[in-house]
Amino acid sequence: MTGSTPPWKRRSLRQGADQGPSDGPHRARDDERGSSETGASLEPVADRADLPAPTDTTRTPTPTPVARRRAAAVRDRAREGARKGGSRARAGLAYLTDRIIENAPRVPVRDLATLRRQFPGLGPEELADKLVTGAASATATVGAGVGAAAMLPVPPAMPTELAAEITGVAAIELKLIAELHEVYGLRPPGNLKERSTAYLNSWSGERGIDVKKPSTVSGALNSQMKQQLRQQIMKRTIRDLPNLMPFLVGAAVGAVMNRRDTRKLAERIRKDLRKTQVPWGELSQLPALETPADPLQLEK
Repeated sequence: MTGSTPPWKRRSLRQGADQGPSDGPHRARDDERGSSETGASLEPVADRADLPAPTDTTRTPTPTPVARRRAAAVRDRAREGARKGGSRARAGLAYLTDRIIENAPRVPVRDLATLRRQFPGLGPEELADKLVTGAASATATVGAGVGAAAMLPVPPAMPTELAAEITGVAAIELKLIAELHEVYGLRPPGNLKERSTAYLNSWSGERGIDVKKPSTVSGALNSQMKQQLRQQIMKRTIRDLPNLMPFLVGAAVGAVMNRRDTRKLAERIRKDLRKTQVPWGELSQLPALETPADPLQLEK
């Protein structure tokens, strides 16, 4: 047939070549384009049984029995450590409370007559100022000494140093409280032990004693007073922790903090005592204070 392509010139169709219509230039089939059938999709395939199931990477793996046992052991050790630490802290507080209670009757206190002889020509407020200045300097010296001891390579001794500071500062402040009551003409009734207990109550509560209300003056050590003492000792312990810093920083901090705390305590006590102050001219003749059998040696 005229115009037809001879058989030997016809291009043989390769296996898998496109059998679709010719749409290339000059209606020629473009064999390099591959098959015109729908190819593989790039969309994610779901519900394919021949592929592994997707895993949730955000899911927290279930702990193994070994991991659970280890976690339980760590929790038990933490609880045991906290329990032992709490027991030691309570034992330490009880020890300090007993030491301060034992030392209170041994604190040497000057009566009003002795103070007026030692500081002649001063009125009540000027004499009280002198007492506060001396006590603040003494507690600052104690704080500086403990801070300086923190430089020594003896960490096991630091709890002992801290306990010594608290008992020493408490004794100095008890002496200050007792002598302020003398200056303002408000000596509490009772013997040495009863007055010491009243001053302990004043120190732990940071307030002056109202001797005009005998029902408020407690001369007996009861559980409530001991609890109040323990709370005051705990406050002092927390405030004194910076004293243990090394390189003489603790010495400076201890001196400043003790001086400040003693002055604050004295101001609170004096504020209460001024409300019920008895002028010196109206004071009845009071007997001299007893001297403790084994007086404490306090910082001056």
